[in-house]
Amino acid sequence: MATSWQQRDLTSVVELPAEPLAADRRAPLAEHIRAGLDARLRALIAHDPGTRRGEDPEELHQMRVSVRRMRAMLLSGRPFLDQDWSEPLRAELGWLGKALGPVRDLDVLLERLREESADLPADERAAADRLIAGLEAEHGLARVAMLTALDSDRYLALLRSIADALRSGLPTPDSDVDAERKLRRLVVGQFRKLRKSVAQLPEVPADDELHALRIRGKRVRYTAELAQPAFGKPMQQLIKAARQFQDVLGEHQDASVAEERVRSLLSDLGEDVDAAVAFVAGRLVEREQTRKAARRTQWKPAWEALDTAAAAI
Repeated sequence: MATSWQQRDLTSVVELPAEPLAADRRAPLAEHIRAGLDARLRALIAHDPGTRRGEDPEELHQMRVSVRRMRAMLLSGRPFLDQDWSEPLRAELGWLGKALGPVRDLDVLLERLREESADLPADERAAADRLIAGLEAEHGLARVAMLTALDSDRYLALLRSIADALRSGLPTPDSDVDAERKLRRLVVGQFRKLRKSVAQLPEVPADDELHALRIRGKRVRYTAELAQPAFGKPMQQLIKAARQFQDVLGEHQDASVAEERVRSLLSDLGEDVDAAVAFVAGRLVEREQTRKAARRTQWKPAWEALDTAAAAI
């Protein structure tokens, strides 16, 4: 049963500032982070009702993106924030992200497998439905757990703690206002970590190594988005290249996950699995392997474009 705060507009419940916050180019770094947190908290709250209804998976996707971006801002800005405040907040956002993650991952996987099986003959589509039935049951259980988290006082306390900082200003260890130099240093630092990871890859990277690159590329992009107001077009080009790099590796990761889950679903059915189900599983695995191979030919050109864009900032 919903409590009183769950029946009201979250914007008023958490007492967000009346107007969205903004930071000009010369504002202290903490003000750029504050404005970024404000934008993402407003987006999170806007997508909360749709996430609860579960009618459009994009609502949950945008809510999860908001959580990830807030965590990325706090991570990138960690040297310039009071970590006694920022690190517990980042941990709580991590808790929320984990509560949202399973449902979102299953949304993506179910949509992918349904689309892949849509063009199969009727008997093979029926076999595919039997194969993915376990995922649908898993999705239902994951939604129950997610909604329990969203109905909790812990969730409300998290949103309120962010809103409190937005109204009063973020706790910082000093009053240094050299934001532009620090912002550039943050972006360059994230990019150097990515470049080092690329340089350390073997000739044929493992799937999990490419996934780790995607995560580092995402951190570059999110940090660049934080810095973009201060640097204009060069940072925009970096963001665009980072997004393309992230997309290629994200599609590779989606194919890897789908292949692994199809194999797992087939294994869970045991030795007496229907021959039609086994055949369809093989077809689906083959399609995901083809996608993975295609993305493996694309990630290096995407990396080279990102490396070129980073040189201009």
